[in-house]
Amino acid sequence: MPLVVLGYLSGSWLGALTVCRLAGVGDPRLAGSFNPGFSNVLRLHGRWLALATLLVDAVKGMPVLVGAILLELPPWAQGVVGLAVLLGHSYPVWHRLRGGKAVASAFGVMLVLTPGVALVCATLWGLLAWRVRTAAVASLASAAAAPLASLWLAPNYVGVVIAFTLLVLGRHILNIQRLGRGDEPPL
Repeated sequence: MPLVVLGYLSGSWLGALTVCRLAGVGDPRLAGSFNPGFSNVLRLHGRWLALATLLVDAVKGMPVLVGAILLELPPWAQGVVGLAVLLGHSYPVWHRLRGGKAVASAFGVMLVLTPGVALVCATLWGLLAWRVRTAAVASLASAAAAPLASLWLAPNYVGVVIAFTLLVLGRHILNIQRLGRGDEPPL
């Protein structure tokens, strides 16, 4: 399926690397949490570069997903394309499979496929990040809430959203361990 390949390729564009290179700052994979994502860029280089990273990571897969919708693929097939975007972000072959944790990319994918679920999860993420000041807690909670929100707002996509959730939770194993030890870095 060509859209799956395009999904993976678009997902493998790591926004943090592009943003940091254009800004002339260090590679986020070499400092902080060593993760090329919003939270690490925020801690290392400030909110403007972090917001630019978030924007790139959220929108990069949207064109291929819109293509899947325009081709009237069934929800499960749209989900496979979305999952390819997330796998590309998490495991980009040209970066030795060292990608991000797929939270911003999952938001972008869900914004196209299940906009209501994406907005519920983004609101929950924002509230928890503001209150708890830990991106991992906000990410884990919003990912866990996504299947429940999809039951209510996008029942045809529940299986798809569960797959996205499992990937995001799996990418946060080290964060879960650090949270258990009490040494997860704050925002």
